[in-house]
Amino acid sequence: MTTPCDSQFSLLFTFISRRLYQSSESSVSCNQMLWDYAIREINFLLWLSFVGISAILLRKLFVLFKIWSYGSRIPGPPSPSFYGHSVLFAGANSHQDLTDLLDKSHKKYGSIIKLWLSPTQLLVSVKDPLVINELLLKAADKMPLIGRVYRLAFGQSSFFVSSFEKVKRRRETLAVELNGKLLEKANAMTDRAVDFVMERICVTMDKGALDCEIFSQHMAFSILGATFFGDAFFAWSKANAYEELLIRIAKDACFWASYNVPPFWKQGYWKYQHLCSKLKSLTQDIVQQCQMNYKLLCQPNCHSNPKMKDEEAASGTTFSSGVAKLASSSSQEPCCHQNQREEANGNVMGMMFHGCLTTAGLIGNVLARLSMHPGIQEKIYLEVTTIRKRYDKLKKQDVSEMHLLLATLYESARLLPAGPLLQRCSLGQDLDLKNGLHIPAGALLVAPIQLVQMDENNWGSDAAQFNPYRFLSKSEKRSELSRSSETTDAAEVPPDSGDGSYILSNPYKNAAFLPFGSGLRGCVGQRFAILGIASIFASLLEQYEVKLVPGSYIEPRPLMTNCVLQLGPSPKIVFVRRDA
Repeated sequence: MTTPCDSQFSLLFTFISRRLYQSSESSVSCNQMLWDYAIREINFLLWLSFVGISAILLRKLFVLFKIWSYGSRIPGPPSPSFYGHSVLFAGANSHQDLTDLLDKSHKKYGSIIKLWLSPTQLLVSVKDPLVINELLLKAADKMPLIGRVYRLAFGQSSFFVSSFEKVKRRRETLAVELNGKLLEKANAMTDRAVDFVMERICVTMDKGALDCEIFSQHMAFSILGATFFGDAFFAWSKANAYEELLIRIAKDACFWASYNVPPFWKQGYWKYQHLCSKLKSLTQDIVQQCQMNYKLLCQPNCHSNPKMKDEEAASGTTFSSGVAKLASSSSQEPCCHQNQREEANGNVMGMMFHGCLTTAGLIGNVLARLSMHPGIQEKIYLEVTTIRKRYDKLKKQDVSEMHLLLATLYESARLLPAGPLLQRCSLGQDLDLKNGLHIPAGALLVAPIQLVQMDENNWGSDAAQFNPYRFLSKSEKRSELSRSSETTDAAEVPPDSGDGSYILSNPYKNAAFLPFGSGLRGCVGQRFAILGIASIFASLLEQYEVKLVPGSYIEPRPLMTNCVLQLGPSPKIVFVRRDA
């Protein structure tokens, strides 16, 4: 028999059981709803990703078809394989192989040709000087590889970037500094730099022949170091180590930058990074010494001395810091002090790297030409001494009057530019040329200036010969130089030589003269380089005669050395001091 208590307990148990069951059903329903919602969100994100990725791939496919379409309209040799002609960029003689292929292709297919470097990379080569200059005015960007070379080796830099828009203002500032105060400083430092290098190589000269390439490397490094770092550079004990590091980095810079992903798994990569770190440390060291010397010279007691002020003005801002000039133009945007300092150091290293290689190449080329043509050398010596008689110290204006010397520099740069190709691209938009040709954005544009500057159609039948008189025009006024000069070989005889003297013509009147590039991305330091190197040779030839070592002459040919074209094998020369 059931008691009232049992009945109440049974009702309570039934009530609780039902509530728990209802709660369980509600919980299961809620969890199911959350799970369905999560699945719908995931599906939405997956579809969104799919649509986005598909749009990106379709866009790339559209760009690829556009490149193929535009490329098919340009004549050129067929691709040898799926990888195109990219094999030409590998190997020790890659530049010569590519130059030979471009030469043959232009002769067969015309002044504008195409090469496929890969299924997605188009190279367009232009040999017509007028089209080249039009192209250089419209295509102002550089390939991303150039930026990677400098960024990997020297870190942040505001001068060496691919996009022209990002570097435009800084290039303008740098051009003003290079062609102004820094050029005056380089001219003021020339005599001391020549003496510094000659003292350094005197031991080598005592033993016999001197390698032309090594001397030009020392000279370029010394004049740029003195220009950027001032007097502190000559007393710097680590200058030789700095120069050696620059050259070692130059040999491998393009190779390691060619990797799209840094090859952390390669031991050689870490050795290269170690060299770059050592170079950065040495750069910080010389910059600090330069700044310390500058602060000492700028103390009130120094400026209170009017004699010191006059000396500073006369010496072409010898007491000022070229590093400070570079640093002031390196960044025009607000950023933290640490980033500004790293960027300034990166700019200094990049300028030393690029300037040393290209300047050394031109100095070595001129030295080789002068040693092979002693008659030209004697005429330049007479020109220098004649002009120097009027002045106590060599100035920028004096070098500008040495027309034969400048013509020799231009002719040397014509026969052997710093590189076989001028490379440009347009990263953002397609290019439409006046001749109706359409070039897609991202295509690699090259001008084979080594071929253009030795083309008989542009320079006459003697295009392959050394003849500085092609940059001189006849003047009716006679000079001491023209009266007393003697000819020793065909290259030293001015065309239609008579009683008149010669003045320098504008080399850029010929559209095929492109050793420093042209257009929006032309070399900002071309005036600095020409007048600075002219000052070096004026000082050098005034004191020394350059001679080839007897029996060492071998017909030189262009070779790619440390990213720069140079004559090889490098001639062996000796410096003979002139009688006072």
